[in-house]
Amino acid sequence: MFSFAYPQLLWLLLAVPAYGLLYAWARMSRERNLRRFGRLSVLKPLMPLASPYKPPIKITLELLIMTCLILALCRPWGGVKDEKMTKEGIEVVLAVDASNSMLASSTSDENGVSRMRTAKLMLEKIISSLDNDRVGLIIYAGDAYTLIPVTTDYVSAKMFLNSIDPSQLSNQGTDIAAAIKMASRSFSEDKNIGKAVILITDAEELENSENVMQAAKEAAKHKIQLDVVGVGSSTPVPIKVGGGRYMIDDATGEPVRTALNEDLAAEIAKAGDGIYVNASNSGALHELEKQLDTVKKTSLETSVYALHDELFPIFVWIALVLLIINIGVLDRKIGWLSKIAFFSHRSGVAKSEENGSAETEKPKSEAAKKGGETKKGKEAGK
Repeated sequence: MFSFAYPQLLWLLLAVPAYGLLYAWARMSRERNLRRFGRLSVLKPLMPLASPYKPPIKITLELLIMTCLILALCRPWGGVKDEKMTKEGIEVVLAVDASNSMLASSTSDENGVSRMRTAKLMLEKIISSLDNDRVGLIIYAGDAYTLIPVTTDYVSAKMFLNSIDPSQLSNQGTDIAAAIKMASRSFSEDKNIGKAVILITDAEELENSENVMQAAKEAAKHKIQLDVVGVGSSTPVPIKVGGGRYMIDDATGEPVRTALNEDLAAEIAKAGDGIYVNASNSGALHELEKQLDTVKKTSLETSVYALHDELFPIFVWIALVLLIINIGVLDRKIGWLSKIAFFSHRSGVAKSEENGSAETEKPKSEAAKKGGETKKGKEAGK
């Protein structure tokens, strides 16, 4: 299948016949101007170096050059095919805490960057660091939901990641156990592929902590590494809900305060044979990458619909070669070539012309001789 990346530029090909017509008009105009000075059969011998064949050759080359350059601008493709690429990697599921506590500041300053914003920035870096791996995304609060199954489409993963908003989840809470179970079910059925779950949370577990540990151990039992990224500060801060307002505790009437539970986060990671890192640490991403490298990599096969065979360089090279040839083609005749007689009858004509001129010269010489004798006789008579 042959196609173009910019088919709208094919309209430029109309300039090729237009240029050809302009050349034809210029040649006709030239001949009209020559006829003003006399017959062409008389004038052409007065221009012995003007070649009648070179101008048509040059205009043909120029038209071909224009055509090739226009086609190159349209960026021709050789077609589209289904390619299978084999690569090594692992499967990683990102489980993002989307409870209301993630709206609180990620630092001890209650006006700082929200935990959710910090979590998104951290996860974007994690996705960007993945190489030949599959990534999935789930969110959780009181329940867990799959946003995107494991895929190699990192662009879509980032797009869904940026769309996470705790205010969109009606069932609030922090059921980390449900998130771990959902993540464990999100992987492919291939047992040979290395698997890991990255849980990003403030670890403010409002559900049964025993269930969380049991879920983490169950994941490790199935060779799923569970790493935890903590966001937030150990200093309690109020939860902003927008418009400068804070979440209020109905029982006390005071703003609800929340803090990062690093102890629980570390315990979850330990139960899941993973590590705990704090998102605020500069080396958190590096430590996480090193931990993911310990997961066994296997060959992953994926099919991608890929464009291939960019053909525009071919047309550019053809245009360049034709341009060099065109530069070497001059309007005048080739001197050494005009001395060669390519056809036999041409040489015969030349010989007959030479004989004719010799015979013409002979009568002239005889007449001159007779004229000289007559002149001598007259002088003798005198």
